[in-house]
Amino acid sequence: MGKRVIIIGAVAAGPKAACRLKRLQPDWDVLMLDQDDLIAYGGCGIPYYIGGDIADESELRATSFQMVRDKRFFAAAKGVSVLTRTRAIAIDRDQQTVRVQDLDTLQEEELPYDALLLATGAQPIRLPIPGARLDGVYTISNLHKAIAIKERLADGKVRKAVVIGGGAIGIEMAEALTGLWSVETALVEMEPRLLPGIVDSHFAEMLKHHLEENNVKVYTGESALSIRDTGTGAVAGVQTNARSLDADLVIMAVGVRPRSELARAAGLDVTRWGGIKVNQRLQTSDPNIYAAGDCIALTSLVTSRETHAPLGSLANREGRIVADNIAGQPAVFKGVCGSFIMKAFDRCIGATGISYEAALFEGFDADYAIASPSDRAHFFPGHAVVVLQLVFDRKSRRILGLQAFGEMNDFISARVDAAAGLIAQGGTIEDFGTLEMAYAPPFSSAIDVINAAAYVADNLCDNRLRRVHLNHFLRWAENVANEPDWLVLDLRHPEEAAHYVQKFGKERWLSLPYDQMRERYQELPAGKTLILICNAGARSYETQVFLESVGIRDTLVLCGGLNVIARMGVRWYREA
Repeated sequence: MGKRVIIIGAVAAGPKAACRLKRLQPDWDVLMLDQDDLIAYGGCGIPYYIGGDIADESELRATSFQMVRDKRFFAAAKGVSVLTRTRAIAIDRDQQTVRVQDLDTLQEEELPYDALLLATGAQPIRLPIPGARLDGVYTISNLHKAIAIKERLADGKVRKAVVIGGGAIGIEMAEALTGLWSVETALVEMEPRLLPGIVDSHFAEMLKHHLEENNVKVYTGESALSIRDTGTGAVAGVQTNARSLDADLVIMAVGVRPRSELARAAGLDVTRWGGIKVNQRLQTSDPNIYAAGDCIALTSLVTSRETHAPLGSLANREGRIVADNIAGQPAVFKGVCGSFIMKAFDRCIGATGISYEAALFEGFDADYAIASPSDRAHFFPGHAVVVLQLVFDRKSRRILGLQAFGEMNDFISARVDAAAGLIAQGGTIEDFGTLEMAYAPPFSSAIDVINAAAYVADNLCDNRLRRVHLNHFLRWAENVANEPDWLVLDLRHPEEAAHYVQKFGKERWLSLPYDQMRERYQELPAGKTLILICNAGARSYETQVFLESVGIRDTLVLCGGLNVIARMGVRWYREA
């Protein structure tokens, strides 16, 4: 006799589980319900719909063969029953029933189940500040809100906008408003940097600089204190702790929290931050109830801690795992590395694993290695610099994370994906150094950037490379850190170095080209710590090795070189 499976939530994990179940057990009764009337859509595509890359909202709900995923589609094509505008009110675990309410008629009924899946997703956080409910203040919570925002823009009602929150959604929304609609947009983030907790400060600065180059005003380290009223119930602007910003539209993108109220009320185990606890089979503390998608707590494969990873890609994988287990086909979901990627105008930033700062916080003997070569053979037309960083543990030589910044193409995505696979398996510096990447000049360099960064990490671990930390060097260059014996040795062409020699003075910045070092090293002044600088760092390391061979040991390499500083938009470099 077939079983009855009820799925609460019909956006990502729910539909995937429902369709997989019907393929494994065609005679089972699978019922999916959702409180919305728009279901099975690509929520991650909302900023691109608002920004015009996706012309119509129906495309977010369509299959690859252009059929809209609505109630009729699931019933006719998949054999899955769907109740929309239906809210699950309570779960009776003893009787194995779910009480639901029709939101149009307010009628309630009890639905029995043999197995239950909670795919209730996450809800956006709305700041508890004055004005948060004014007309023109939106969260990116569902497709209805996205349609309303786009209609407001299309009607010409928005000249200025403020986006509160410097995470991925906030940045994508700032690009959408500025790019297609030419709206004067400000981005406000309370943390000192964009993408807090995801990337380290120098990568956040690269992203910030590029946003500013594209006319987004970025204010980090500022909190939104209130939203101003026009006096008619509409938004007039945002007041931060540092300034007043005018706005016809305010987007709150300050994060999401799992929708776990139903699970908690049913007595299921939930983390203190709201994630529903599951085992590797994605069962909750009740073996007949499963959970998947943005509502659950996952395990970090790097730290082994509970983490939240609200991504449609993961939700789909989890939905399949749940279906397999309910159908009697054992499957496990071991956890996540936390892979992330996004575009910002014509740049791309990605990461997997944990950041250097997070690794220090977790107690690792952490260090990082930066490489900044070309993203394809240097002789191939159109090559561009990519900055890639590996975070590693010096004791175990295990790679803990990767971050990358470069041109908007598939290059960074491929490196993040490759790294995630290795990190999930406990990959080491040696594994990354010997990782095989497909090579042809239009696609990559003969020594891939992942291999190059691993070589830097290897040299750091074995103390063959002595380096200066980027932030320390920047503080010195800006006269914040007092290092009176430091002298930059610029190994680039004299014409490239001339501006900086003039700006800093020969007592702080000296030009000596890389190819003249062996014949002129005796000209170097004694009693100085030489900071070796080139564009990417390779010439600097070779020079350090040579100088040590002739007895000059007081040298430090700026790994990643001026390629990194240029992309951070450092003022003294930008003015050259």
